[in-house]
Amino acid sequence: MARNSARRVQSNISQLLTGFRGMLIFVFSISGVVNILALTGAFYMLQIYDRALTSGSIPTLIALSVLAIVLYMFQGILDVIRTQILVRLGAKLDHKLSPAAYKITIDMPRYGFSSAESIERSRDVDTLRSFMGGQGPLALFDLPWMPLYITFIYFLHPLLGALTLLGAMVMAVLTLLTELLTKKKGNSTQQASIERAALVDSHTRNADVLKAMGFAGRAVKSFEAVNAKHLELHTSTTDIGGTLSGIAKVLRMILQSSILGLGAYLTIKGQLSPGAIIAASIIAARALAPIDMAIAQWKNIASARRSYSRLKETLSARPEEEIQIKLPKPEQVIKLENVAVAAPSTGTVILSDISFELKAGQALGLIGPSGGGKSTLAKAITNVWPLVRGCVRLDGAEINQWTDEDRGQYVGYLPQDVGLLDGTVAQNICRFDPEPEGAEIIEAAKAAGVHELIVRLSEGYQTVMGPDGTSLSAGQRQRVALARALYRNPFLVVLDEPNSNLDSEGELALTTAIEGIRQRGGIAVIIAHRPSALKAVDMIGIIQNGHLVQFGPKSEIIEPKPKQAMNANTPIAAGKSR
Repeated sequence: MARNSARRVQSNISQLLTGFRGMLIFVFSISGVVNILALTGAFYMLQIYDRALTSGSIPTLIALSVLAIVLYMFQGILDVIRTQILVRLGAKLDHKLSPAAYKITIDMPRYGFSSAESIERSRDVDTLRSFMGGQGPLALFDLPWMPLYITFIYFLHPLLGALTLLGAMVMAVLTLLTELLTKKKGNSTQQASIERAALVDSHTRNADVLKAMGFAGRAVKSFEAVNAKHLELHTSTTDIGGTLSGIAKVLRMILQSSILGLGAYLTIKGQLSPGAIIAASIIAARALAPIDMAIAQWKNIASARRSYSRLKETLSARPEEEIQIKLPKPEQVIKLENVAVAAPSTGTVILSDISFELKAGQALGLIGPSGGGKSTLAKAITNVWPLVRGCVRLDGAEINQWTDEDRGQYVGYLPQDVGLLDGTVAQNICRFDPEPEGAEIIEAAKAAGVHELIVRLSEGYQTVMGPDGTSLSAGQRQRVALARALYRNPFLVVLDEPNSNLDSEGELALTTAIEGIRQRGGIAVIIAHRPSALKAVDMIGIIQNGHLVQFGPKSEIIEPKPKQAMNANTPIAAGKSR
């Protein structure tokens, strides 16, 4: 199973990164030419000291200078080209991976991940793109060419080559130390960053409560504690990287001076020319520069590596693309067969062995005490939460046999916590359809009884709602969300506490909307605590302790005992469902 999972991850990455390997090989080849041309300065100094100065030839000096300038310009052009290629590769990487990764991160909260971790994973592609356009890849591409410089110095004199090789080995050990000392702390720092982001998200979502009840100061103190932990880890990691980077720079300068000193000694002994001293110093600096840069960039390199690893893990959840036969629109029945659902975050089973069947034209009211699992059932019916076992069928086909896009045409959903997106009223109702029909938007609004309310807004259907629909009242948001659920007359409409923020006018519109669903041959499932939401339903289900304890016609379950149904201890008592 692990092997199949690994193959699947590799397959997902390979599919999305087709063509990248060839471009990286091309950039590596350019890096080879750039590193060969980097010898220009050493050859120039060698020829100046050993040929032009000894011969006193001005034409030779001019010819050497012109040749050096041409080679420098060529090197600069290639350096710019490889940098621009890497920047564009980063952009292409973002273009390829972002949609797939973002689609998965949107789904992550359904599987128990926090919104902060989902957001953090969505930034992994940004991290890789930024890395591709930075100095990190250049250091990694230049590292394999170090033997070229060491060989060149060796041919100048074996002792100089040995000294440079020793310096390179010491710098390599520093690089390894940087990796070993920062890897664990880097992972801890990132986890602390996620925890801090989760706390910030929680506080900002509950800003009204913090302000109204005066415990914003305590929220700030809790943030300070989490932030202090993050800063401590971040400072520690940065200190390690900075210290080792400083040591590497000092060692590089010592090595350059040592090469000059050794070169001077060899020159005094007649074993080396003066030009070779300068050439060896230049090449030694160039040989060690990639290691020095790699240490300086190690934080970014490690961050990019973690992001790539997490991205592979994220993309492993990407379903393999299969050709799906487009099923016809469901129009007869919904059936639940032994459905069991667990909370994604904890794995606690909330619902067990839920089975029932509804036919076209029926409306089911789900009632029961708070925490019984009613909202969980709504999430299971709409395929928001995965099932532990059992299945939900529309006209005999499991609901996941439709793609998300196709299923969305046949399912309308109004969650307990109304979620509207930043956009206009019309965009929210039509679910951000790129080519909406105005008549269908108005039809949905009228079906929800919200058309008159919308046209009274300052800009009507083009009114911008702001984040989470904050420009509207809670009742207005709920009615717009109802219109969204009814857009294009879906076969199945699931409404979770649809009247929690409605006034009498809104409740009347809700009843009319449910009657409209039944009259056109749709199926409605309504979760309610207030009896007014059940006026138009003909079936009742009672959920208690994760089980469907009663199911049948409303006339048999509720209407014979109206007083008992309204009692605070009965399943229809007020309060929010789970």
